[in-house]
Amino acid sequence: MTSNLATYIALPGQTGDAFRHWHEVLGGELNILTYGEQPMDMGFEPDPNAVAHATLDLPGGSLAGGDAMPGETYPVRGSAYSLLYTLDSPEEAQVIIDKFVTAGGEVGMPFERAPWGQWYGQVFDKFGVMWALSVTPEGSGAE
Repeated sequence: MTSNLATYIALPGQTGDAFRHWHEVLGGELNILTYGEQPMDMGFEPDPNAVAHATLDLPGGSLAGGDAMPGETYPVRGSAYSLLYTLDSPEEAQVIIDKFVTAGGEVGMPFERAPWGQWYGQVFDKFGVMWALSVTPEGSGAE
């Protein structure tokens, strides 16, 4: 049996913008499918420009998502969840944090060596999604 765990996020009408932004910051391979691009009877008429499914494939994992359905509202900003991205070096993580902040995000927790030995920090992107960035001690350049 093959198993794979990926993160799926529904954003209220901002999924296309968010995924394009994440692609700009993180790189990877981006695919976005709108409701207007899929010939499917869903029993309701979604906005043809709304995102039915988006994926961003990154080294080590994938993000998937879509626009929330009409009438569904979800709180996006919060600390009950985060997207944890483990990187190879503190420098690489800091570059990503800086890109998120420059584009309108804000630091939630400074990126620094954590008590458990890893480098760790949090940044909220301009959509309110919390990104937790981590570097293992092996990737930190420290013994």
